[in-house]
Amino acid sequence: MKHRLSDVPFSRILGSNFSFQHAPFELFAKEMHRSGMTRIELWAVAPHLHVSTANKYRIRHLKNCLRENDLSVHCLTPEQVMYPVNIASKDPELRANSIDYFCKAAEFCAELGGEYLFLTSGRGCETENIEEAWSRSLESLSQITEFAASLGLKSLLEPLQRCESNLVISAASALQMLKQLSRDDIDVVLDFVAMATAGDDIATYIELFGDRLAHVHLVDGKPSGHLALGDGELNIPQFMHELTDGGYTGTFSFEPFGDGSYALDPIATWRRNLSAISPWINMEESFQ
Repeated sequence: MKHRLSDVPFSRILGSNFSFQHAPFELFAKEMHRSGMTRIELWAVAPHLHVSTANKYRIRHLKNCLRENDLSVHCLTPEQVMYPVNIASKDPELRANSIDYFCKAAEFCAELGGEYLFLTSGRGCETENIEEAWSRSLESLSQITEFAASLGLKSLLEPLQRCESNLVISAASALQMLKQLSRDDIDVVLDFVAMATAGDDIATYIELFGDRLAHVHLVDGKPSGHLALGDGELNIPQFMHELTDGGYTGTFSFEPFGDGSYALDPIATWRRNLSAISPWINMEESFQ
């Protein structure tokens, strides 16, 4: 069945604080409310929510700010690509600390009323046997997802670009990890840039994961990067057509932070991204 361009409900677009990292959380929350968002992907990064140092007072402040702006957390995305956070680390202390970090993030996610904890595979040392790093990642993900489930959370697993990881970096490797984890409470994220750099396509993700394809990162690249829509060379219109025609029913969020200029005017970046996908969205609300 072919879908019309505007068949995607506006409610499936999540607010996201990517590019707002140098702005107060209050400004971000007000902009999301003003633009009609009701749910957000919360990137857990300072100063909004630094997992390693946050306490109950910080969580209380975030809850109040979300409530005042009629927002809820859909997923919490801890910062996780750069050391010292690496669940596949060969260093036992770094790996143990990284697992603790994600478990603490899961507690924050549950406290904030979130549904998903956002995860990636970490990365192994480039000089070691990849199977050893894969095994460590699998064991870490097993511990983290089990802990998250004990709090009533589901998990999301995102393939990364090869420059970010040497483990889960494609649709095929994500499927392999899911099969080995053998849990039904882990869903998959499609990131346009990670997909493009791996040589994957929308049809492959839909075929391999079906309803477990639960979230899409709307991002542009050349082909790598984390660019605002229109700043890269990816065929975003074609990707959106393929998602809607393929029956994708999950959520979307923007992830622009590869260009330092985005953080200088995050509201303009947010509005430009939202405008770029408006042809595919049933715009129930518009800017006031």
